[in-house]
Amino acid sequence: MSLYRLDASIRVDVSHSRRLADIVEQQWRASRPDGTVTRRDIGLDPVPATAWGAAAYAGFLPPDKRTPEQREALALAASLTDELAGADALLFAVPLYNWGVSQHFKTWADLVVTDPRMSPKAVPVTEGKPAVLVTVRGGGYGPGTPREGWDHATAWMRRILADVWRLDLRVVETELTLADTNPEMAQLKELAMKLRADAEDAARGFGQALAGVRP
Repeated sequence: MSLYRLDASIRVDVSHSRRLADIVEQQWRASRPDGTVTRRDIGLDPVPATAWGAAAYAGFLPPDKRTPEQREALALAASLTDELAGADALLFAVPLYNWGVSQHFKTWADLVVTDPRMSPKAVPVTEGKPAVLVTVRGGGYGPGTPREGWDHATAWMRRILADVWRLDLRVVETELTLADTNPEMAQLKELAMKLRADAEDAARGFGQALAGVRP
């Protein structure tokens, strides 16, 4: 069995999304000790921002009319899609940045969609595969908070992963992750700890689910 893991955080040692994804992966590994993990770190090694435009326009041209840049972009899109197609389970770790989708994740997803196998008009190669999305938010965005509704990323990622790519998706999410370092959020530390503990519990359960283990 194989696991595909994608990380979009620009941070490493202090990345909350990576830590939660580590828990998911550890549980998967414990249940699938002979399994393999394929990694793509778009936070540290981003997909070129120009690749999507090149691949998108190339789709309207006959192969002999495509530029070298367009052919290269299409090849990259195919390679990214091959990674998804070759995995039995998928894990995505994507933090909220500036109230929206990480530019690295958006660029990666846009490029993948240019591959005919992942087009909204196709039956995607990911259909029915188990997947976990880990997403974290530095502030608070729940009902009644000053920034309720400011998270413009999670719903979009659910739409792409669950509705367009038809993954069997579970979501691990937590927020207030900046409470430990932002003095203005000091009064929220206890709540942040509870939210993190709940997310860690969810990550353990979902990691087992990715491996096909039922509680």
